[in-house]
Amino acid sequence: MAGIAAVSDLGRRHHRNEDYFALAATALPDGAPAVLAVVCDGVSSATRPDDASRAAAERAAGALRMSLPRGAHPQQAMHDAVLAASAAVDALAADPSLAHDAYRQQNAPACTLVAAVVGGGLLTVGWVGDSRAYWIPDDRTAPPVRLTEDDSWAAQMVAGNFMTEEEANADERAHAITGWLGADAYEVEPHVAAFRPDGPGVVVVCTDGLWNYAESAAAMAAVLPLDAPARPLEAARVLVGHALAGGGHDNVTVAVVPFPAPGPGAGSA
Repeated sequence: MAGIAAVSDLGRRHHRNEDYFALAATALPDGAPAVLAVVCDGVSSATRPDDASRAAAERAAGALRMSLPRGAHPQQAMHDAVLAASAAVDALAADPSLAHDAYRQQNAPACTLVAAVVGGGLLTVGWVGDSRAYWIPDDRTAPPVRLTEDDSWAAQMVAGNFMTEEEANADERAHAITGWLGADAYEVEPHVAAFRPDGPGVVVVCTDGLWNYAESAAAMAAVLPLDAPARPLEAARVLVGHALAGGGHDNVTVAVVPFPAPGPGAGSA
């Protein structure tokens, strides 16, 4: 839609897809186009992780679609959207059908979330957990950049100077997440950042089912087709195919969002 696209795949090892994405197009108060993508990854050890992902993605996208045209600053809109998504996931734990489950709070539905908004010359990202966003400029001589920092055990070890990145990532605890959406989470503090890129490019928004096979920004840029801005759906399919070819050990979800925001009627082939 509106020149953006996303693909979600079961992968090769899972019996259900616990990822979910939502895309939306809207407009800023001055009429400038804005597009957004939200990608969520259900926590497999929790109950109903697929429902958690769907609730979070749909609520965050809906909140952004409503608040941006009303003049909310994209960073504030993103912050509020993540909190709205968190509330939607929390509500799943109060489902009457789970009333018999004494552990429903300790094992409540849970997911990660990452979202990107492009509009008005600004790129805004928000996240909780270890799903990621990457910036890949059309000018491939300029360096690509990872826009998010994981809420994970490995990231904490590196940030605290307890381990090098290589040491932390080699540990079996590396991918244990330290932040998520769900009734059993600690107080949710959305991470939000905004950027004004120097030129056109693409935002890749994805779950770890993809970035496990292209972790660095350079590796992600190497897989992304050069014509991604013009053919975002095909680019998303290529990225998912890369993960499947690498083993597809997890569900794989990726959204491809060109910058600047494509106007109404932009193609997606």
